[in-house]
Amino acid sequence: MQQSSPLTSGFGSRADGEIVIGEIGPVAESSSLVIFGITGDLARKKLVPAIYDLAHRGQLPAGFDLVGFARDAANSEPVLRESVITHARRPFDPEVWHTLTQRIHLIEGSFDESPAFTRLASLLTTLDHRRGKPGNYVFYLSVPPSAFSTVCGQLAVVGLNRPAQGWRRVVVEKPFGHDLPSSRALEGVLAQAFPPSSVYRIDHYLGKETVQNILALRFANGMFEPLWNNRHIDHVQITMAENVGVTGRAGYYDGVGAARDVIQNHLLQLLALIAMEEPVGFDADSIATEKVKILSATELLGPLEHTSARGQYGPGVDSGLPVPGLTDEIGFPPDSTTETFAALTIGITTRRWAGVPFYIRTGKRLARRTTEIAVTFTPPAHGSPAARAAAVSNVLVFRVQPDDGIELHIGAKRPGGGMQIQPVSLGMDFRSVFDPAPEAYERLIGDVLRGDSTLFPRRAEVEHSWRIIDPLLQHWATAGRPDTYPAGTSGPVSADRILSRSGREWRAL
Repeated sequence: MQQSSPLTSGFGSRADGEIVIGEIGPVAESSSLVIFGITGDLARKKLVPAIYDLAHRGQLPAGFDLVGFARDAANSEPVLRESVITHARRPFDPEVWHTLTQRIHLIEGSFDESPAFTRLASLLTTLDHRRGKPGNYVFYLSVPPSAFSTVCGQLAVVGLNRPAQGWRRVVVEKPFGHDLPSSRALEGVLAQAFPPSSVYRIDHYLGKETVQNILALRFANGMFEPLWNNRHIDHVQITMAENVGVTGRAGYYDGVGAARDVIQNHLLQLLALIAMEEPVGFDADSIATEKVKILSATELLGPLEHTSARGQYGPGVDSGLPVPGLTDEIGFPPDSTTETFAALTIGITTRRWAGVPFYIRTGKRLARRTTEIAVTFTPPAHGSPAARAAAVSNVLVFRVQPDDGIELHIGAKRPGGGMQIQPVSLGMDFRSVFDPAPEAYERLIGDVLRGDSTLFPRRAEVEHSWRIIDPLLQHWATAGRPDTYPAGTSGPVSADRILSRSGREWRAL
């Protein structure tokens, strides 16, 4: 198979017969990507492999350079090579890797070391002159939020934050603070160095194809939108379950917990896409406008002692093997109150969604790994008593991971005499229909290089999400210890009571 040059070819054209909602977006210009913390876990496991995959597919812009900045960067090339072999989606190709390494440059230094940033500025200028580039730089802050201020300040001192020509973009990873005040303080730090349009907040869930297909299914298919309201939808469940624990992550996870880690960002973003109104266009500004509107109308439903639950996994079994409880994990104190399971009830005060509860749950060391959105429609309220009793609830399920796809659960007559209705599933697996989709970071890094901010949350979205979650965190802070649930189960019993009060139940894990 003929392979295009991994570093000079641009993005592919549309396939014949493809229906496109909105525009594909701009073509990536020649630029340099600087990763601060290139030897950290995120860069090694996600960022560098994603860049390799982009190179392998010929989707890096001409004149691309990757600059790695870290205290131990000088001898990291073998480490990066191993990370690509282990974590990239595409098979390792020595020729692609060799070509890419000609564009990888390493700066050794600490974030508070001014001479290192002077060397960085000099290197970027040299690369611009060498390749005839206009001075386009992406700064990826793969560092703890506590280092944002230092890095942004150093970039400002050497004049890298404001372009005399070209453009500047800065990419930041969650957590975007630990509550609303700290989030605003963090945004203030970024705003001192970069204009709002230059800030790209990564939420890797938004790079997943199933998540993006929520909008396609809703607005490119006429059959769903007339039913997408409180007259036809009974409730919505959003679940992110993991069967792994937090082994080795005590330094990050203790004191953060499940609600801050994934509900405030990933799961509220999923809620916004499910519930938002149709945007006037499928560009970044139009989609962000509708997400902000729906999040501003979103609130916790109470009383919180009945509508929320939190838990912490205890000892249990995973894949037939015993596993420890959270407080037996290395680095966690025995009196830790950090929750590894969180469930809550959300309401949306709009005409479309008034009265429809959104149930959100997430947890670690649960029975299996899955992320899904399940929209449960109201069962028929007409017909004979026998027909109503036999009716089943139709459920539309977006499977985000691990087997991404869409399912529609309906009732069908069982073969034989009598009208015996049985739930059946109509499903579509993305992998069986489409070519393999880019990995989330691959897609998002490509979007940053192109300047397409559609899949990146805006500041207002982040702040509304903290406004929603903060009262729950404040309630839990005075509510004693989390409930304990055995590892390998579906979570604490208190979570079941959230739905059972209304005659509903969680979808099985």
